[in-house]
Amino acid sequence: MRERIKPMVRLFAPFIIFLAISAQSLGNRLLIPMDESQKNHLKAYGIAYWILKSYEMEMDWLLNYRGGSFMVAYNQQFASEMTVRGVSFEVISDGQAGQILNQISAEDVNMDAVKLQKAPRVAVYSPKSKLPWDDAVTLVLTYAEIPYDVVYDDEVLGGKLPEYDWLHLHHEDFTGQFGKFFQYKDYPWYREQKREAEGVAEKFQYANVPAMKLAVAKKISEFVSGGGYMFAMCNATDTFDIALAAEGVDIVEAMYDGTPADPTANSKLNYGNTFAFQNFKTIPYPYEIEFSDIDNQPDERGLTEPNDFFSLFQFSAKWDPVPSMLTQNHQTIIKGFLGQTTAFKNRFVKPEVVILAENKSAGEARYIHSTHGKGFFTFYGGHDPEDYQHRVGEEPTDLNLHPNSAGYRLILNNILFPAAKKKKMKT
Repeated sequence: MRERIKPMVRLFAPFIIFLAISAQSLGNRLLIPMDESQKNHLKAYGIAYWILKSYEMEMDWLLNYRGGSFMVAYNQQFASEMTVRGVSFEVISDGQAGQILNQISAEDVNMDAVKLQKAPRVAVYSPKSKLPWDDAVTLVLTYAEIPYDVVYDDEVLGGKLPEYDWLHLHHEDFTGQFGKFFQYKDYPWYREQKREAEGVAEKFQYANVPAMKLAVAKKISEFVSGGGYMFAMCNATDTFDIALAAEGVDIVEAMYDGTPADPTANSKLNYGNTFAFQNFKTIPYPYEIEFSDIDNQPDERGLTEPNDFFSLFQFSAKWDPVPSMLTQNHQTIIKGFLGQTTAFKNRFVKPEVVILAENKSAGEARYIHSTHGKGFFTFYGGHDPEDYQHRVGEEPTDLNLHPNSAGYRLILNNILFPAAKKKKMKT
């Protein structure tokens, strides 16, 4: 009997060894491709965030490799979750992963791998009252299943910002002119916004709403200087800098602060206080929805929806990892979209600010980034990357219809950037 068993052992031994080797060499990494093969680019970012947050596991962000793919150690729960969320992935061996990393590390290719280490704590600066327009960042965070807290003037002035790593500025008017929507002054949403802002100004003993909003902008500036990351879209970009430049100068008319604007205000602006812009002039007229000449307005741009596009710059992944991270995409030409602040005239962008994307023919920057103190900021023009001209009162964009939106991907690049182990930016 013993002799009859031995041949069976000999027969199955190689198979058992093969299975053991296979278990060790196959399926050891998960590659989340971010090129055209990805079924849902936006939820892929949510998966990356979920892994960092829930499992505290490092992962690789492969800059310029297949659209900025992600790679992480194999875990069946990760694979199952990606299947549930509709995110494409590939199971690869450690050997294949090593080949990818070797390819990326070659000196003659514009690729690099950065380690994502810790999920950032995310806050969105947004009013508690309901407004008749949506916000692209909260839409995409919700769709990608990335958690965030809502903070507003009360929390900022109350010193809550240091609890977070990443702050998005909702489409806010930091000059205290309520978006210059004075023509809507009798609408319930406008009255509620005004009541809320005046209540905060009174609570913190500011003379008026513009003074309170300036204090909020300065608190946010301190947050960034101390090492925080700020991302702003639409008119939260230019009004933030305008408010900082106009400290001590009355740039608003009497219906907002009880006193007329200083007619010489533009000669008194301090551009040394600003993050991104210089040499601009404010527009004080209360019925004019533009705040300054920073914004490239429709009649100046010479563009319409069919020919409105902007181009992402290509940076050196090895030498300029920060702008490379922020421009990862499966497309380099992005559809344009309007906003109360659509784009930034190039001539007003400070020389130290990195232009990440522009429409050269219109002379405008659409997407810019730089450091401020120990922190970082990114400004992105326009309101909604998948709604060319979003109007007050329109329904929010359904991102189920746009899971591969290149314009929305730029927002999510900014969410993951604080998770990356930093390398010095050379640009």
